[in-house]
Amino acid sequence: MLNLILAIVCALIGLIIGYVVISARLKSAKEAAELTLLNAEQDAVNLRGKAEVEADDIRKTAERESKAHRKELLLEAKEEARKYREEIEKEFKSERQEIKQMEARLTERASTLDRKDENLSSKEKSLDSKEQSLTDKSRHIDEREKQVQDLETQKQVELEKVAMMTIAEAREIILTDTENKLTHEIASRIKDAEREIKDKSNKIAKNILAQAMQRMAGEYVTEQTITTVHLPDDSMKGRIIGREGRNIRTLESLTGIDVIIDDTPEVVVLSGFDPIRREIARMTLEALIADGRIHPARIEELVEKNRLEMDNRIREYGEAAAFEIGAPNLHPDLIKIMGRLQFRTSYGQNVLRHSVEVGKLAGILAGELGENVALARRAGFLHDMGKAIDREVEGSHVEIGTEFARKYKENPVVVNAIASHHGDVEPESVIAVLVAAADALSSARPGARNESMENYIKRLRDLEEIATSFDGIQQAYALQAGREIRIMVQPNKISDDQVTVLAHKVREKIENNLDYPGNIKVTVIREMRAIDYAK
Repeated sequence: MLNLILAIVCALIGLIIGYVVISARLKSAKEAAELTLLNAEQDAVNLRGKAEVEADDIRKTAERESKAHRKELLLEAKEEARKYREEIEKEFKSERQEIKQMEARLTERASTLDRKDENLSSKEKSLDSKEQSLTDKSRHIDEREKQVQDLETQKQVELEKVAMMTIAEAREIILTDTENKLTHEIASRIKDAEREIKDKSNKIAKNILAQAMQRMAGEYVTEQTITTVHLPDDSMKGRIIGREGRNIRTLESLTGIDVIIDDTPEVVVLSGFDPIRREIARMTLEALIADGRIHPARIEELVEKNRLEMDNRIREYGEAAAFEIGAPNLHPDLIKIMGRLQFRTSYGQNVLRHSVEVGKLAGILAGELGENVALARRAGFLHDMGKAIDREVEGSHVEIGTEFARKYKENPVVVNAIASHHGDVEPESVIAVLVAAADALSSARPGARNESMENYIKRLRDLEEIATSFDGIQQAYALQAGREIRIMVQPNKISDDQVTVLAHKVREKIENNLDYPGNIKVTVIREMRAIDYAK
């Protein structure tokens, strides 16, 4: 308990001492602050005085500098005003010069306008006088027309009295008589018009065909039914024949081709109507000659090998032709069939080249007429594909080609073009007609197919005989390998009107009496010459 009381007493003593110390410190601090405040007020008074003195000095200095600067600015402004005044005076001077020039031009233009005004005034007076003159003439013409009408009326009245019929009755009689007289002439003119339309249509068609033929120039190589194989020497003939002829018999039996060995030096002839077999025989024989080993087993091996090689070549021929014609999407079987045509001929003409040419011609014609060019080329290319297998399948090449086109789902237009290109069925599209025309063009082109010299000369002679069988013919010439007959007539016997009739009659007689490929142009020429001599 005593300890507690001592602690409390100590605490109270501490508090009292602390209070006394703090109060003393606060008092000393207050006195220091008041002293500091007094010092600060004294310093402020001193500083204010100094500032006022310095401000007065600065104001005086600024006033002096301001006056000097004002003088400089005034001088600069006066200089600039002088320069500006000089520039303005120069501009005014140039503008005054321009204004003077414009005044001169305006004065000149005003004088020009015055002269024009005078000219227009004179022209106006002249036109007024002409107008008055025309008015007078028009009045005079009207009077004359009235007099003419009166005279015409009097004339009609007099004519009616003399003829004892009215104008309507006379007109009816004249029209009836004229109609009766012109009936024959009208019929003739209608026929002439029909003939002219036909001639124009034929001319347009011929122009299109001529353009197509000019744009398509194909080469022709006459195909043969025999193949010649050259030998290094005549001793090779005995090796080809073999002991007791076994080699040659083996080659003939495997290829189906006749091997002809005669006295011709260093030559062996392969004969056969099947070009594919003949080509296999040629390849086999050349391989045997190059190899030197000629015996039946080797012959059989090479024949089989060349058959496979021939299949590849046939496909390559078909692909190349399809690519050339622009039909690479053909069925592979059709490509192979078309490749076989490389080894098929028609009157000496290679059928594959003929098919390519027909496709190109049909495409050109279709382009001229606005038809589907790609479809026409495809139809022309496939039109003779039946010839590739007509020896293996019964039926004509048209029927076979049509059946195969349907089998491989070709376009109906292509199917109809194949079926109708020889007239077996009616064409159902313009493309079918174009394919038939292209086929005729390709076949009838000079040099495309073989024709014996005797038949050629006979055809030319028949053409000239038909032309000279008519009256009034002076001379007749068969030209262009029989593609044209040119007839010279006697002008005193054949008139200009009869020339057309004569050409028509000659054309009809040629069509009725001759068989020929393509078309024959009939040209009748009538020439009248008048000759005199100045003495």
